[in-house]
Amino acid sequence: LQFTEEKLGQAEKTELDAHFENLLARADCTKNWTEKILRQTEVLLQPNPSARVEEFLYEKLDRKVPSRVTNGELLAQYMTEAANDFGPGTPYGKTLIKVGETQRRLGAAEREFIHSASINFLTPLRNFLEGDWKTISKERRILQNRRLDLDACKARLKKAKAAEAKAAVTP
Repeated sequence: LQFTEEKLGQAEKTELDAHFENLLARADCTKNWTEKILRQTEVLLQPNPSARVEEFLYEKLDRKVPSRVTNGELLAQYMTEAANDFGPGTPYGKTLIKVGETQRRLGAAEREFIHSASINFLTPLRNFLEGDWKTISKERRILQNRRLDLDACKARLKKAKAAEAKAAVTP
């Protein structure tokens, strides 16, 4: 009732401290940017949406995500197979072996980067959203409910004083 009356402009609302309001606004901003950065980083690390969904499901089921071959490693495998078909002694075969080995190292570095970024960058962001932010939201709801209770009590007190004053005037 108090909330509805405040929204309709029929009841007074106790304002929170300006510094506290600023902190709440900063917390909201932090949450929004953290979500955006987290999502975009996930897209950067795994551009395939179906693979991201699969990884998400494995994570939610607390199961180990199966290791995937990176595109660089797959290209290296194709180059090595092609080099063996052409013959490792041919100039084209030798080149494919060298480039394939380089691609394999690049693919392994990419895999390590994805793993490292996931652990060292994405995990703290997720921890904030799933831990700290949930606590902030819960405490914010509790504060809002307490404020509404306070304002409702103030309104009842004001009505009681008005009725008491009216009763004192009328003999």
